[in-house]
Amino acid sequence: MSDDDVTIYHNPRCGKSRDTLKLIEGRGVVPTVVDYLKTPPSVAELTRILALLGKRPAEITRAKEAAEAGIDPAQLDDAALIRALVAHPIAIERPIVVKGDKAALGRPPESVLMIL
Repeated sequence: MSDDDVTIYHNPRCGKSRDTLKLIEGRGVVPTVVDYLKTPPSVAELTRILALLGKRPAEITRAKEAAEAGIDPAQLDDAALIRALVAHPIAIERPIVVKGDKAALGRPPESVLMIL
């Protein structure tokens, strides 16, 4: 991946994710689209994404989906929570956009513009 490549970790069933993808494409960018529910990031990839976002795993954990998966972020250290998120990617907040050494969470979708 070059510094110009843009990747979106996308859930096609999520309106914010679809809006973010549309916003990126509207800027003339053709991103790599990763349907992270079908192709979850590895522990190493998610760890890198978190570092780029400047966030801890609990900050990108969807509470309802985590609870449904039996994940209690308060009871897990960061490494264990990352492993749980990789095992249950539905609990990862979306969308996440990565470009080079920058990343942004597309909530709201316009927040990804700062890294494009």
